[in-house]
Amino acid sequence: MESDPTFQKLESDPTFRWAYPAFCAHRGAGKLAPENTLASLRLGHAHGYRMAEIDVKLSADGVAFLLHDATLDRTTNAHGRADALTWRELSQLDAGRWHSPTYAGEPPPTLAAVARFCIAQNVALNIEIKPTPGRERETGAAVALDAAALWASTAVPPLLSSFSPIALEAAAFAAPSLPRALLADQFPDDWQAHATRLGCVALDLKHSLLDRERVDAIHAAGLRVLAWTVNDPARARELRASGVDTVITDAVDIIRA
Repeated sequence: MESDPTFQKLESDPTFRWAYPAFCAHRGAGKLAPENTLASLRLGHAHGYRMAEIDVKLSADGVAFLLHDATLDRTTNAHGRADALTWRELSQLDAGRWHSPTYAGEPPPTLAAVARFCIAQNVALNIEIKPTPGRERETGAAVALDAAALWASTAVPPLLSSFSPIALEAAAFAAPSLPRALLADQFPDDWQAHATRLGCVALDLKHSLLDRERVDAIHAAGLRVLAWTVNDPARARELRASGVDTVITDAVDIIRA
């Protein structure tokens, strides 16, 4: 896949355009529907959100699917490691009943199914590469290759993010044209060198780490800023006023996109 000049490194391309919306629905519609399901994505879209964040990992047989945790226990009717089952087995699980009876029977979706929905509805995507421990490199490469193929003909590719430098390195090698963001819940002293080494276009940071001075410093380094997870409307306004490019929220019903 040829590199898209829109998504070259910011410091080497002063014409870089951040093509992502100011607000992003966390795991679909956050807490209003079962996270990381098509039902959640549809509800976020119904509330006016045109960007969603999802978590993606691999099944035992290498299929990219949506799930946040390393185990199935919290959000499905199964137990144990998320990568212990094949996709055929995972597709039979109930990933909705834990949330509420309304969503009983909602299955976990594949990344391919999510791509079809997002492309049809013009929803941008932040794909967090969320490897099951021990499969960081494999997951980073596989998710990036899938994303590059699924979004090959679209104007705005998905943004790949991860807490795992190994996963981001693998993603960069597998699909260098896709934009990447480094996720962090603490602000590293060597953040600029770290982001540059991984070829990132953005930092995706816990919102409590951010103020105007820090946002300005990140922008001055040629990087964009995402903030997670912001559920207070006043804090969302404050972050946007400080220059944060995209605010990620569960509160799609009270923070207007």
